[in-house]
Amino acid sequence: MNKNAQIILDTINASTDHPTAEQVYLHLKERGTKVSMATVYNNLNRLWEENRIRKVSLEGMADRYDRTRRHDHIVCKKCGRLLDVDLGDLTAQLEEKAGISILSYDLKLLYLCEACRKNLNRKECEETET
Repeated sequence: MNKNAQIILDTINASTDHPTAEQVYLHLKERGTKVSMATVYNNLNRLWEENRIRKVSLEGMADRYDRTRRHDHIVCKKCGRLLDVDLGDLTAQLEEKAGISILSYDLKLLYLCEACRKNLNRKECEETET
């Protein structure tokens, strides 16, 4: 593994906030690591293809990157806030229900975070007043 890939892998593994490629790039720049955005994207894609990191894709938003430790995610449908949740390994249950052998799965539970719910309620109140 090249030096840049190792630094990016270490950055993802140390992170708890599911960074985007741009956030990884900015973090590396702050640390004084000289890389281009293309280098970050290329290494993130290679690390993902090698199953060294996870890619969390959210509709209409930039891909986020995460460590490979088995866990699932809770995602705010409005703002994209992404939180880890440990529901245990559901592979055996899913294989039994599907009747096939499963290599892996990526479970994302959608919800509205507290801030988005408050904002939605505020908008609903404003609409009923007019």
